[in-house]
Amino acid sequence: MAEPFIITLDGPAGVGKSTLAKRLAEHFSIAYLDTGAMFRATAWKLGEGSWDWSEDKITKALDDFSFSLAGQGSASILSLNNIALTDDIRTEQVGMWASNVARVTVVRDFQKKAQREIGRTTSLVAEGRDMGTVIFPDAEFKFFLDADLEERARRRMLQLEEMGKEADLSQLICQIKERDDQDRNRPVAPLKPAEDAIIVDTTKLDINGVFDCLVQHIKSKS
Repeated sequence: MAEPFIITLDGPAGVGKSTLAKRLAEHFSIAYLDTGAMFRATAWKLGEGSWDWSEDKITKALDDFSFSLAGQGSASILSLNNIALTDDIRTEQVGMWASNVARVTVVRDFQKKAQREIGRTTSLVAEGRDMGTVIFPDAEFKFFLDADLEERARRRMLQLEEMGKEADLSQLICQIKERDDQDRNRPVAPLKPAEDAIIVDTTKLDINGVFDCLVQHIKSKS
């Protein structure tokens, strides 16, 4: 069997990773892996304050967790213990919980193993914060997306409003900045581009512009 084809998209919140990853997966007829959703689901399932538990307690809880991925493109379905993930994990509160649990070594080790296991048998587009640096360092194509803080907060506000959730721009700016600082400065797998990643500033580009840029690069190197 041919080796799985893997594309990684890394970057902070609000740069359009999810939208672009789904479109790329659709375009190349492969699966879409939302690793941020895996951390969110883990934090949501463990509960608030779980990042302060003992290592043994967290490890024991994670023993009962099993992620699976099915389908392709925007129809990809990520499940935890055979239950498809829903928008319950998409709140800013759960996002901060996810950032907190992501600092716990045993959680990161569990996620790395689960994500690599999926990528071992499935061609996919993986989006997150350390896909190209830690999880899939040998991926064929690595991209790091970035954008100004204010623009990322505006995009996040629109995304939440489309989901029917209330959003305050100034509050989102503060929340995203706090999460940025936490993600970029954590001692384990901090948010940064892989040495061989293509860095794309999406601040002044629309989704179509960024998508075309990524596709052209992949096709030129294929």
